Amino acid sequence: MKPLKISILSALALAWVAVAQAHPHVWVAVRSETVFGPEGKILGVRHAWEFDEMYSAFAVQGLGKDGKPPTREELAPLAKTNVESLAEFDYFTYAKQNGAKAAFKPPEGVYLEANDKKIVTLHFFLPLETPVPAKKPFSFQVYDPTYFVAFAFEKKDPVKLAQAPSGCSISLVEPAPLVATDNQKLSEAFFQNMSPGADFGVKLATRAIVACP
Repeated sequence: MKPLKISILSALALAWVAVAQAHPHVWVAVRSETVFGPEGKILGVRHAWEFDEMYSAFAVQGLGKDGKPPTREELAPLAKTNVESLAEFDYFTYAKQNGAKAAFKPPEGVYLEANDKKIVTLHFFLPLETPVPAKKPFSFQVYDPTYFVAFAFEKKDPVKLAQAPSGCSISLVEPAPLVATDNQKLSEAFFQNMSPGADFGVKLATRAIVACP
């Protein structure tokens, strides 16, 4: 399989063929923005996902010239493959308002970039199917239900507001610590036998809440 065709969910499967390793297999540091429109409605969420060294090494393998990181243009086919593979997983982004699920349209402005250390970051904007008024709290979480991919918000400025009306704020609600029985489940066998539709990842997911006056 050529590097440009390796998706987020398949790349690490190749890396662990000969190595036993418990979940998760991919680590992602998340920065997000809640984007507002001119009428004060929430338009969607803009993400920047920085991947761990292992995934990044697979992503840039064979790319770049003279030891330099690959360009956005060189990474464009992989960015396209990744986003297409994430569609069936709702892009690992789960939003709610007033207790109801908020659906997203396909992402826009998708690109991958690599820094000087060849660590790759996936950028994209997830527009809501219908922009929502911000008068009621809007929340979202970023997580993989199967915990194959471990998402965690960056410690510094993890979530921002873009073009928000005056008085709007954002807060983060950390997940409750896992109980002993859940910690005991964190083995590869447990995740391999996880039933379809299981949602373990939500137990470890931080919730971002946007509130406006």
